[in-house]
Amino acid sequence: MIGNGNLMIAAVAGLAMLLLIAPTAQAQLDNQVKPQASKQYRISKQKEPIRQKQESKQDQAGKQKLALVTKPAEVAGKKPHQLLLQVNSNEPAMMNLALNNATNVAQYYRNLGEDVSIEVVTFGPGLHMLRDDTSPVKARIEALAMSNPEISFKACGNTQANMSKAENKDISLIPQATIVKSGVVRVIELQEQGWSYVKL
Repeated sequence: MIGNGNLMIAAVAGLAMLLLIAPTAQAQLDNQVKPQASKQYRISKQKEPIRQKQESKQDQAGKQKLALVTKPAEVAGKKPHQLLLQVNSNEPAMMNLALNNATNVAQYYRNLGEDVSIEVVTFGPGLHMLRDDTSPVKARIEALAMSNPEISFKACGNTQANMSKAENKDISLIPQATIVKSGVVRVIELQEQGWSYVKL
């Protein structure tokens, strides 16, 4: 009986030792594993922001390229094109030539998706181009103005006044014409502003 009792005590003592030793061994094992895991965690944490920075640089580059493609010409660094056509002749051929050039230039830049402004300035005998009673191209200007808003027509006020005195009547202009005080001064001012100048 006594031997069995001692055996039981020894078994309980052995079990108690296991219970006491096991948590300590596990704790030691955890302490060995944790530094390695935390070291790997620190390394991955250090790498992660670098990857995010690289991605954000790529995103920014893509956005800049997209902006360049979608921006209007002026914003992208190109200034709008500006053409000044002078008409000071009463010949219908010269007036039609001016209208042909204006139409062709407007269509060219429209196809490129670029902005253009075209101004036809008339003075002297060229004012007949914009006179309501004598214009040989009146119907053509009316149709042109509806489909080409980038083309405008300026009439010299000095010439209009001189013609009115010479003919002893009011000189009416077509609705598409805008009066400027002096056609020649208008030509000078637009050239000073950098407009391309074509005399017909």
